[in-house]
Amino acid sequence: MKIKDLLTSATAVIMPRNCSVCGKPLDADERYICRRCMMDMPRTHYEDIPFNAFDQLMAGKVPIERCVSYFFYQKNDPYASILHDIKYRNMPTMGRWLTEHATHELLPSHFFDGIDAIVPVPLHYTKLASRGYNQSEYLAKGIARAIGVPVIKALRATKEHSTQTHKDAAERLLNTQGMYAASSHHCHGLDGKHLLIVDDVVTTGSTLLACATALKTAIPNVRLSLFTLAAAQLE
Repeated sequence: MKIKDLLTSATAVIMPRNCSVCGKPLDADERYICRRCMMDMPRTHYEDIPFNAFDQLMAGKVPIERCVSYFFYQKNDPYASILHDIKYRNMPTMGRWLTEHATHELLPSHFFDGIDAIVPVPLHYTKLASRGYNQSEYLAKGIARAIGVPVIKALRATKEHSTQTHKDAAERLLNTQGMYAASSHHCHGLDGKHLLIVDDVVTTGSTLLACATALKTAIPNVRLSLFTLAAAQLE
């Protein structure tokens, strides 16, 4: 047995690696999520659906080129643990790994064709200090690594907001109004570019709408598309 394999086996004994979804131990060649759970992941397949539910959610609000989410989730579904691990349990690298995997899977759909840069949804500095990382930035890095474009922090959070979890659609929209602004330092040269805004999940679309509005206000000729790792059942 190779030294690397011995070290991997020893580490697995001391610090067992378990699947984020089902909790079962991972094989040596599995990362974060086991093969079975990856196969059973409730994929949206939005990339194959013209004017999908995500597109419909954003229609008529701000000009968006195209929208996609990778998988569906529900609050008590085992796949919701992926979002919790990435966002709250100090596992943002799983998000980067999963979006890189998702991007390679979506490449044949041409969803990423013409994308010039990736823009993560920002966190307010107080929340960033508390959490220690911005999960959306890690998700953006996974996509950027797969398609070879830069991540640009073209947005900033201008105020902290309370959690969206227990708010209805109208309350979420009100909660996000004026929350984001374009970062003048990072927006130079983006006129006419196609930017992909990235977040972990879309529910009502209020956060993404606020981000898109901020960018279109600052750069009227910018083109925008949206990607989220997960989506609530939008239909």
